[in-house]
Amino acid sequence: MTDWPESVERVSAFLRAAAVDARIEEFSEGTPTAREAARAVGCELGQIVKSLVLVCDGAYVLALVPGDRRADEDAVRAAVGAAEVRVAKPAEVVHATGFEPGAVAPFPQRAVTQTLMDTSFFAHEEVWVGAGSSSHMASLRPAELLKLSGAKSVELGGSTRN
Repeated sequence: MTDWPESVERVSAFLRAAAVDARIEEFSEGTPTAREAARAVGCELGQIVKSLVLVCDGAYVLALVPGDRRADEDAVRAAVGAAEVRVAKPAEVVHATGFEPGAVAPFPQRAVTQTLMDTSFFAHEEVWVGAGSSSHMASLRPAELLKLSGAKSVELGGSTRN
């Protein structure tokens, strides 16, 4: 095994402990955007899981959104019953997840109170999540992602991105 950054080791240890069929891969060219991640992995943009941290009435909510869509704040608001929803600031992302923006993995979580996962992921055999750095991704089945992240499955994807 290669010498991975601590944040990637954290994700790897979590997956090993959960004993799920998942693999972490390193992409030397980096995967800072969903489009670049899909290109590196060789999958559809909709199989890339964007882990977005939102602040909903002061609580941290993690929204797992397909790479080809934008998070619909109204859908998030309705799913968590919040009056106020905004995108977390970089320092809040680190506090909530323990990961830098652009490298957020959906697990293990720190101060996230709720996780929402878009239902569209279930159309795929395999999805790819950030694994703790901008050049590491993990693949797993959508049902495993739902279970491991403790997510609630809802319609989150707003407009399609081109």
